[in-house]
Amino acid sequence: MSPHGTLYLLPVPLSEAPEALQTLSPRLLDRFRQLSFFVVETPKTARRLLKQIDHPLPIAQLTLFPLTRETPTTQLESLLVPLRQGHALGLLSDAGCPAIADPGARLVNAAHAAGFRVVPETGPSSLLLGLMASGLEGQRFTFHGYLPAPEIARNARLIELEKRSRSVQETQAFIETPYRNEALFASLCRTLHATTQLCVARDLTGPQEWVWTAPVSEWQRHPHPDLHHLPTLFLFLARSSGRGD
Repeated sequence: MSPHGTLYLLPVPLSEAPEALQTLSPRLLDRFRQLSFFVVETPKTARRLLKQIDHPLPIAQLTLFPLTRETPTTQLESLLVPLRQGHALGLLSDAGCPAIADPGARLVNAAHAAGFRVVPETGPSSLLLGLMASGLEGQRFTFHGYLPAPEIARNARLIELEKRSRSVQETQAFIETPYRNEALFASLCRTLHATTQLCVARDLTGPQEWVWTAPVSEWQRHPHPDLHHLPTLFLFLARSSGRGD
């Protein structure tokens, strides 16, 4: 224990399948096992993971602080108490890397403001894996997190993002709550231009992993993929007018 604690950002598996634990490096697993204080998105999910990785301490002896989008900003200070006491603190999301499309970003910001050391550990990221596998523009891209849920607002946002993508040749990436994946995919096929390149990256690192990139016109000719209740990353790149649009 040092005079000032360190906040460790701990990636977790993208899939709930047991084999997904293999995506966590020995270094990352060692870091998990060294910690006894964690800030987590869902305590039940975090406890299950800590059991799966054989944390050396009984789960009842670990301290888990919940942090959600509903957590008031005024409570962030209380989450930093272990750091002020000199303990190391781990931050983890329910899936993938913490603080990316995740409420943990607020804790990271608070830790920086308070002068604590922040250390990101390497691990699975759906954004980077999906971008790698998409074949789309990987130097200029924007991750938007979640799009609006209402259909009219969602379609308007897609039109806006497609114009931006075409103008600056920038890949647009986003995710959706798994039970709304198929509604979003249908909107993409109805709203985007036929030549826009669309990538669907489903269940990355999981047993139903599947990635395919094709023009929207080709997606429209094929049966829709099964995306129901499967974590999915969507990416698209609109062709510029100078490339046959």
